[in-house]
Amino acid sequence: MNPLLADAAVAIGVHPLATTNAVLNSLATALLVAGWVFIKRGNVRGHRAAMMAAFVVSAIFLACYLTYHYLVGHVPFRGQGAVRGVYFTILISHILLAVAVPVLAIAMFTLAWRGRWATHRRLGRIALPIWLYVSVTGVVIYLMLYHWFA
Repeated sequence: MNPLLADAAVAIGVHPLATTNAVLNSLATALLVAGWVFIKRGNVRGHRAAMMAAFVVSAIFLACYLTYHYLVGHVPFRGQGAVRGVYFTILISHILLAVAVPVLAIAMFTLAWRGRWATHRRLGRIALPIWLYVSVTGVVIYLMLYHWFA
């Protein structure tokens, strides 16, 4: 069977909110990177717009994520062997860091709102990598759970 058709066949059984969550995580990743590029180039307006959009996309993601897990519940990982350890290492680190993202994001917005730029920059050096890691690993978890080892 054609690999693209096989992947499409697997995708048929994937709840639309699971795919929506992966798309939102991908979009958040792109917006975070864009925001970082903007500020590195001195484009404060572009940075502000990208980061606000990343925050909104992540908030929508959280609502969709909670709705999905309320409707579907737990989805077991079907991979076998060493990949299970890889999956659970990614999943656990993703979950632990995901708890920090809303707190960090709100702190970053509060610091920016108050014009505390030095503290905003210092915290951003911690917050951005964590937020990016959570967004990227969210997509990796989706792919591992619903496509690569379904």
